Amino acid sequence: MKPEIKKENVTPLFESKFIKVYDLELEEGRHYYDATRRNKEDLVATKSEEEFKKMLPDAVSCVVILNQKDTQPQLLLSHEFRYPAGQFLLSVPAGLIDKEDKELENPLFITAKRELKEETGIDFKDGDEIEVINPFLFSTPGMTDESNALIKIVINQEEIPSLSQEGAVGSECFDGFSLLTKEEAVKILKSGVDKYGIFYSVYTWAALIYFVTDMWK
Repeated sequence: MKPEIKKENVTPLFESKFIKVYDLELEEGRHYYDATRRNKEDLVATKSEEEFKKMLPDAVSCVVILNQKDTQPQLLLSHEFRYPAGQFLLSVPAGLIDKEDKELENPLFITAKRELKEETGIDFKDGDEIEVINPFLFSTPGMTDESNALIKIVINQEEIPSLSQEGAVGSECFDGFSLLTKEEAVKILKSGVDKYGIFYSVYTWAALIYFVTDMWK
């Protein structure tokens, strides 16, 4: 039997601007706990199946590929400080979908283009490509309902654009880029760590797989 989590049986345990924790009472004496960005009325756990299938994710993660003429395609990744990990992790450009974006047509692409500019300095231009790889992925559903869409961005500009991380906002902290050929990406996949010996996230792993298998073409 599928457990049913009712809104009236959800109790807030901790609430802040960016993270909340709720007690999900499955039945009397049985509890589960949910770390989330969402407010109580928007929790994934209490949605109907129809509501579930129509959800927008919390954020987008972007697989960015530089595809210049007469050069090998390169996967563009950054080294972003992730506070819970305490390290600069090899990362894809990513960011939250703003509330106002949700009211516009195609909020996933709007968010992806904004994060591309903020975290890499690249302006998306005519001739570049953008496509949804996966519209909704849970990060760690055993602990949180956090979710991302996975978006492909291929930069087909004649020259490799100059890169910048000066658009970082709030607590975002970066330490440069890694531009990977297919061979370099395969090496990182096989070793399980970046060039500094540091582990990386599942979204980075997905980007590496997507790139080396040529699924982006």
